[in-house]
Amino acid sequence: MTDLSDQKHPTVFAQGPVVEALLTDRENDTEPLAPNGSSRSQWFDVWEEFKSHKGALTGAAIFFLIFVGVVFGPYFWRVSPTYIDFAALNAGPSRSHPLGTDQLGRDLLARMTRGGRISIAVGLTAMIISICLGTLVGVLAGYFKSIDGALMRLTDLFLALPVLPLLLVMMMLFREALASTFGLEMGIFILIVSAIGVTSWMHTARIVRGEVLAIKHREFVLASRSIGTPPRRIILRHVLPNVLSPIMVSATLGIATAIIAESVLSFLGLGFPPDFPTWGRLLYDGTEYMQNYPQLVLWPGIAITLTVLSVNYIGDGLSDALDPRLRR
Repeated sequence: MTDLSDQKHPTVFAQGPVVEALLTDRENDTEPLAPNGSSRSQWFDVWEEFKSHKGALTGAAIFFLIFVGVVFGPYFWRVSPTYIDFAALNAGPSRSHPLGTDQLGRDLLARMTRGGRISIAVGLTAMIISICLGTLVGVLAGYFKSIDGALMRLTDLFLALPVLPLLLVMMMLFREALASTFGLEMGIFILIVSAIGVTSWMHTARIVRGEVLAIKHREFVLASRSIGTPPRRIILRHVLPNVLSPIMVSATLGIATAIIAESVLSFLGLGFPPDFPTWGRLLYDGTEYMQNYPQLVLWPGIAITLTVLSVNYIGDGLSDALDPRLRR
């Protein structure tokens, strides 16, 4: 009787090279290991690349310190930003006033921390509005060819409008109406973040549209479309996750743009009221006294500069880390 164990099955023998190739591909496709031996995800590679960007790490550390300082600073430095010390008008740094006082004797450290809360809140909120509008317009224009022309002409129209005069007109037209409806402080906050968000979404829309135009012709999108997957599900499951990296980079840069725009409006006297300080408002209040008392504009100017630079470096680091062509 023939021993079948000594014979190779013809089918297995015929597919031996195929099986060997598949096993080789399987070994090559295994996920890389993290330092602790476990399989690591794509976000681990992004973090590793981000850590190698010294400017991005420094910017993230500075922004974290500023954020912690403006959020938790008032809990440790309990001086009221509206308290007037008539005995210390335009005083320099001291133990009782570490950053000095303004022209009315109000503590600059208290006003800096309170104003930083408002400025960063305006930057984050306006960035969210801008990113949502830009992503919506970019995805719709890139995926649906029938409305691409109309949406891009709308984007070109907003790009052609001068931003600063448009912001000034919006502040003049809607300031009183929103202040009477939501209160002075909340009404101005809603107006400023809405005005900045509505006038700063165009670059995000163009970037996202370009990415969607390339992704919608990829094999996985065509396969989903061939089996009858509705466009809404394709966009949410396949398109949006693949355009996340440029959206995140635009979001970080949008924070800096919104902070600068709010500072410009407050510097021009069209932002928040004097008793509701922001960094831009502090600059505006100190311009008349800057020659004799430069600390009135020095501290808010340094805060705005450090925040904008740190956010820009974070965006630069994210741009390199999220690009697989630049990732080591």
